[in-house]
Amino acid sequence: MMTISNRAGGNDGKATSAAKLWLKAIELTSRIDATPDRLLADLIDDWAARSPAQPALLSDRESLDYRELAGRIRRYARWAMAERIAAGDCVGLLMPNRPDYLAAWLGLSRAGVVVALMNSNLVGASLAHCIDVSGAGHLIVAAELRDAFERAMPHLARLPKLLLQGGEAGGLATALAGYDDGPLSPAERRAVTLDHRALMIFTSGTTGLPKAANVSHRRVLTWARWFEGLMEATTADRLYDCLPLCHSVGGVVAPCSMLAAGASVVIADKFSASRFWQDIARWDCSIVQYIGELGRYLLQSPPSDADRAHRLRLACGNGLRGDIWEAVKTRFGVPRILEFYAATEGNFSLYNVEGKRGAIGRVPPFLKHRFPAAIIRLGADGAPLRSADGWCELCGPDEPGEAIGRIGASEERGGRFEGYTDAADTERKILRDVFAPGDAWFRTGDLMRLDRAGYFYFVDRIGDTFRWKGENVATAEVDAALLACPGIVDAVSYGVMIPGADGRAGMAAIAIDDRFDIAALHQHLAGRLPPYAQPVLIRIRDRLDLTDTFKLKRSELVRDGFDPATVGDRLFYRDAAGMTYRRLDVEGFAAIVAGRLRL
Repeated sequence: MMTISNRAGGNDGKATSAAKLWLKAIELTSRIDATPDRLLADLIDDWAARSPAQPALLSDRESLDYRELAGRIRRYARWAMAERIAAGDCVGLLMPNRPDYLAAWLGLSRAGVVVALMNSNLVGASLAHCIDVSGAGHLIVAAELRDAFERAMPHLARLPKLLLQGGEAGGLATALAGYDDGPLSPAERRAVTLDHRALMIFTSGTTGLPKAANVSHRRVLTWARWFEGLMEATTADRLYDCLPLCHSVGGVVAPCSMLAAGASVVIADKFSASRFWQDIARWDCSIVQYIGELGRYLLQSPPSDADRAHRLRLACGNGLRGDIWEAVKTRFGVPRILEFYAATEGNFSLYNVEGKRGAIGRVPPFLKHRFPAAIIRLGADGAPLRSADGWCELCGPDEPGEAIGRIGASEERGGRFEGYTDAADTERKILRDVFAPGDAWFRTGDLMRLDRAGYFYFVDRIGDTFRWKGENVATAEVDAALLACPGIVDAVSYGVMIPGADGRAGMAAIAIDDRFDIAALHQHLAGRLPPYAQPVLIRIRDRLDLTDTFKLKRSELVRDGFDPATVGDRLFYRDAAGMTYRRLDVEGFAAIVAGRLRL
């Protein structure tokens, strides 16, 4: 097996103090407001002048050094201005992962255009919804996605101007080639500042149609410089990015932190567990960006010599659960993990700089003014509990509650909540008169707990938690118990309605391998979960569907229910008296609905 030394050395980055990393990030972000007309594209210009041949964006499709990237950004900006696309107008971008994706939105936003990053996996009415919500007058579509756009056309409220990128002569690529790629003159530069909106990034839509979150140039640059500092990025780094470029982590945090530092980004078409480590070694990457359950899928793949044949010094991302934290580090030889918590539309973030297993971060005392966060108690209906004097109640140590971030309180403006394109959606995320008259806080919609050492831990999404037999059930806890059962390779739990029953009954969809034994499941869960949290219904599937950010889809499973006449998968119900799971057939379903068989 090839042996490559890791540059950082040590375990969890302990050789470098957490305080040093925090201070580096603060130093880099503190400079941003001093030059309000300086955008991320200007940093790329600087690197193009300083190190023109340094690789910027790498992929199997094409690669751009800093000179080429800066030139293409300028061409996009000049094209937008020549097309008379006004500052503040929106252009939609529907393109798979590739270097030109970043060049496009960086160039268009430099000209003051707002770029709506469309999810290339959406089709039909869902894609049309995003186009309509954005208000895009123009839509740049990669040639291979033209069919997807045309299938969405019947659902559109109005038709934007189509601009085809690639695939035929006379398209956008031909038009861009006609513009100069040299530095923009002062006369060409529109008055675009940090306060102007750069992007619309859509939420994943796991609980409904996607919402368009506003992202200003300030947030783009803040994300870039903050992670540049926390990751200690240098020009020697190469980051492997297999996440969707239409989302904030894969498309802004990962690539822009490297571009701000003059480092390189390797852009993969998509995540592939079988090619993951080979790609990282082939491209000689030192950092990898992850999200969601990516680590779990890598652990499920067969062991290989490629698992450790790399020079990675850091894995950065969010969603790495504590139950697999050490397994990822040990099997794949990852020296340091930087787990963080953030939301595209959120106004505060958490960072686990110290490498505390399972934690999503903490706020050092000297930064509490910059990241004002709290965890508040919720009632059974999900509404915040208030004391007799009307104020929200703080949770105690390790008590789960909703995480909230104070709006407009940060000295560095990090407390701003830029909201969505829809004012009603924005208002629903704001909690007012929380601890003082007139204060306002952003509702994350996430249940967290805070330990006595100041570390935050993710518990569940509020919408995913359900109530059964008078008790709250956290799906994350149930999922973890299921995944610890031999033979279960994927699991997602949720609540389903049963006529006449109080609350929602716990149900789990699982994907299994040859080791799974349904007869052993009841005893396994009984040793890990209280009776009310143990799933009363089990659905066995060949595989579980994921969002493109590696989150298991619950909403479709909830809608499917548990009727064997309509659900093609094998279904089981828990026989509490017999302490086992039994096959659910049409007669059993009818008995449950009629109340003759109680779960």
